[in-house]
Amino acid sequence: MTGLSTLCYIEKDGKYLMLHRTVKKNDVNKDKWIGVGGHFEADESPEECVLREVKEETGYTLTSYRYRGIVTFVSGNGVTEYMSLFTADGFEGEPVPCDEGELEWVDIEKVWKLNIWEGDKIFFRLLDENQDFFSLKLVYDGQDKLVDAALNGESMELFDILNPDGSKTGIVRERGVAHREGSLHGTVHMWIVRENEESGYDVLLQKRSACKDSNPGCYDISSASHIMAGDEPLPAAVREMEEELGLTVKAEDLTFIGVHHGAFEAEFYGKMFRDNELSSVYLYTEPVEIKDLTLQESEVEEVIWMDYEECRKQVESGELANCIYLDEFRMVGEYLQSRSGQRIERLT
Repeated sequence: MTGLSTLCYIEKDGKYLMLHRTVKKNDVNKDKWIGVGGHFEADESPEECVLREVKEETGYTLTSYRYRGIVTFVSGNGVTEYMSLFTADGFEGEPVPCDEGELEWVDIEKVWKLNIWEGDKIFFRLLDENQDFFSLKLVYDGQDKLVDAALNGESMELFDILNPDGSKTGIVRERGVAHREGSLHGTVHMWIVRENEESGYDVLLQKRSACKDSNPGCYDISSASHIMAGDEPLPAAVREMEEELGLTVKAEDLTFIGVHHGAFEAEFYGKMFRDNELSSVYLYTEPVEIKDLTLQESEVEEVIWMDYEECRKQVESGELANCIYLDEFRMVGEYLQSRSGQRIERLT
């Protein structure tokens, strides 16, 4: 079944007018909180439809509204809806009861905590960031699980959200939303090392591209990646080293040395970024020549070798612009010490 509809979020005093869909038994939005709107009638334009639907469901006449985008909603159980998305900040009239459910003004930040579609959080993020008119496709598994998303025809990154023990919660969340909310998700960290005559080992550091959404221009782990929804750590690690560094590795050449929990929050490009990740940490000791690497420009600006102990000191002092977790770096050093018998200072 395919339908055309409108969806409008009316704003007043930092709140959205939300509709709790509780009335219809066979409603794809049953028990969800959404905006107001409904299906097109014959020969209606999106604007005509939203004005009529808002009037019927709320009693309000919109006086200031904006067409924000098209949302292609694929339920996974036979329903595909093309929704014209609007926001409004001006209206007049007196409220009336809604026969679709209960209407309630909700603080915009608290809307994220309601029982809403996971994909709705994506367009809320885009609205918050005042994105230009967009086309957003959201695909579900027939229930509430988001399985695919695309913005303006480009696939979006989706993560499995994790429990503290690393098990999957069953929630799949878009990258930008996960970092907005600080949702726990999985990553892989691959440290490339080689023996030297100083502390015993050099580490390969990458300098993050200036266009990265967090810590641009900072030195970081040799190679790292998020684990996409449905993927597992080791295949993700092998794939990322190929994509990011042009380095073809075998799974058996990556040594798993532990799991690291890292979390921080900071503002980048005027937006709050909250990272909360469980990282599977790997070591790679096969020969690597920088001149033979092919760097992914969108991710990596350059790579350098640095003595482990010198790197540790500069990370600790802040002399090196970096986004390396010192406790994870210690973990790498301790493993190298146990592996080779070289003396690498153990920090306390």
